[in-house]
Amino acid sequence: MDLEGFVRDKINGDINKINLEDILSSRIREYKNLNEDESILMAKAVIDEVETTLNLSNIDDEFLKDIISVPKSNVSMGEMGVGSRGAGDFFTHRKIAEIVASTNTSSLVNPTEQDDGGVVKVKSPNDEVYVTTAVDGIHSRLSEYPFLGGFHVARATLRDVCVMGSEPIAILSDLHLADDGDVGKLFDFTAGVAAVSELVDVPIVAGSTLRVGGDMVLGDRLVSAVGSVGVSNYPPTARKGASPGDVILMTEGSGGGTITTTALYNGFFDVVWDTMDVDFIKASNALFNSDLVKDIHAMTDVTNGGIRGDAHEIASTTGLGLEFYKEKIEEMVAHNVFNMLKSLDIDPLGVSIDSLMLIVPLELVNDVKKVISSSGVNITEVGKVDNGDGARIIDEEGKSQKFLPLFREAAYTKIKKVVGDTTPEDFEIMKEKVEIASQKAISKKEKVIKHILEN
Repeated sequence: MDLEGFVRDKINGDINKINLEDILSSRIREYKNLNEDESILMAKAVIDEVETTLNLSNIDDEFLKDIISVPKSNVSMGEMGVGSRGAGDFFTHRKIAEIVASTNTSSLVNPTEQDDGGVVKVKSPNDEVYVTTAVDGIHSRLSEYPFLGGFHVARATLRDVCVMGSEPIAILSDLHLADDGDVGKLFDFTAGVAAVSELVDVPIVAGSTLRVGGDMVLGDRLVSAVGSVGVSNYPPTARKGASPGDVILMTEGSGGGTITTTALYNGFFDVVWDTMDVDFIKASNALFNSDLVKDIHAMTDVTNGGIRGDAHEIASTTGLGLEFYKEKIEEMVAHNVFNMLKSLDIDPLGVSIDSLMLIVPLELVNDVKKVISSSGVNITEVGKVDNGDGARIIDEEGKSQKFLPLFREAAYTKIKKVVGDTTPEDFEIMKEKVEIASQKAISKKEKVIKHILEN
């Protein structure tokens, strides 16, 4: 329970302070082994802190008031579908990328291109080195399964480095556990990250551990992120490298955090084992070791919103057409995973299956397939790049239709099915509000920089 958020929501309503203290102290006792007096004392402290921060009239500095005030869009994360890997999520991430781009700092690949990893070029005395960094957060529904959460988020961040054509060299872990969480969760999560580290021989080099919200958040929710660093002597294989005439290849995917969550919360427990592999890293390493990676035009992982989302983002980034073959894509979803998704009426093309997708020149296709197959990973051709309009998919009957992401990724848990994936009627209005909030954030950043430089 977020004590601060609860009080902020209630304090300006029609509830009086005494009643708020009673309600809050009662909630606190649901989590804490405190007597009534102790819980009331804690509730009063929370309310006092919140009241102090909300009373901006005590601040004479108008500029400081502006800095500590959030440029609200009045659109919530859930309403916008942020984190749900669909149209609303992609739009919001583009606004975040615009804030990053406004810094005018230099990099080869940054969030404006919607790749999961970023790349900078570093000049050394004898050569040029390309450094890739990536960070991923634990799947929110794996808080109660820390080992699996750590295992899959570690795989995810390493994938993001690999698809930039970089060989991973280091892993970083940032772990946040709420106040009532058992310390054993920290160890279980770290063991999951460490298992991947050992399997792919990439060391964990740094990290941090904190409480979620400090004293203000009760419960045992686990949130975390794992980052990774990679290096390469070749330019990155970012999405923007795709060219007309290229062939799209895809490896077999058995999923990661999303598929694990689907399996756990729908009772398909045996499918969890299908997700516990490092095939993606094996396939990538095979490309690195063969030196083929320098000739690949683009690499990505089939994650955000499934291949629907990736296809749309690549087409948007490059301005090119991408044609996919539905049957071929479905062949590359691991057998047990595919059967589970179909039995639950979940679109296999709309969820993260963690395949490696390669966009390569025609003359390189056979060599790439041979090298990856030799690593024990299945791979096949699933499409091509052309000068057409956006992403398209060819169905089993040979009919072509637009290949678009839904407002949210395919609903893979019962609660997601209740929430639904239809686009809100006021989506365009929501986008305008979010746009305004992002521009206000950029404006605030520029004012603060100017103030610091002048003083």
